[in-house]
Amino acid sequence: MAGEICCQIDVHSVTKSFPSPGISFSQPPPHQPEISRISVTNALDGQLNSSSNGQAARKRLKDIHMPGRLMEDFLNAASDNTNKNLETCGVLGAFLKGGTFYVTTLIIPKQEATSNSCQALNEEEIYAIQNEESLFPIGWIHTHPSQSCFMSSIDLHTQYTYQVMVAEAVGIVMAPTDQSRKYGIFRLSEPDGMSILKECQERGFHPHTEPVNGNPIYEDCSNIIFNPNLRLQICDLR
Repeated sequence: MAGEICCQIDVHSVTKSFPSPGISFSQPPPHQPEISRISVTNALDGQLNSSSNGQAARKRLKDIHMPGRLMEDFLNAASDNTNKNLETCGVLGAFLKGGTFYVTTLIIPKQEATSNSCQALNEEEIYAIQNEESLFPIGWIHTHPSQSCFMSSIDLHTQYTYQVMVAEAVGIVMAPTDQSRKYGIFRLSEPDGMSILKECQERGFHPHTEPVNGNPIYEDCSNIIFNPNLRLQICDLR
């Protein structure tokens, strides 16, 4: 899921870093800190170029509230693998209320990983939790343990499968060794990025042609709100 250079690497089973099996909980802080929103300016450092179509698409997107500790808790769960230069991936589940998505569940499936890829196993276990809790698959999160914060070609294809189901679906990249940017919350641009990925039949790491209008294939999300009062349920299935 990371890096554009594909090489033959041994696949390792991902290990578990949380002390307790099954489900653990991260409680919200007792005080009521302000909710923080990611703006387009902050997310892209003022460098986002988007067409009027892309702007209109973003205006139609529902807001997504995420727990304040989501990324920190995920990095803690991934720490053993990060130290071994192995990726870790997880799936985000959310419920919809009043036109807003609320991320409440992080599912870490059984998986295999290399330094630049991660493959979920027994995906029926993910679907079972989503169905039981009536959750929307609002996106996914994964680490780039030794690479920079970006979406590789494989990441883009994975993001397409989520975004085609739920327009608001996001892809979070955690890059703890990137000194310039530790994380990114991305989505395929619409309609440009989605159209390119829909037509692409290639597999593995490969280049994608940039949209002819100069817009990016993927972009930072502007509809994310970090809500420290949200309770996060972590289902670690490894």
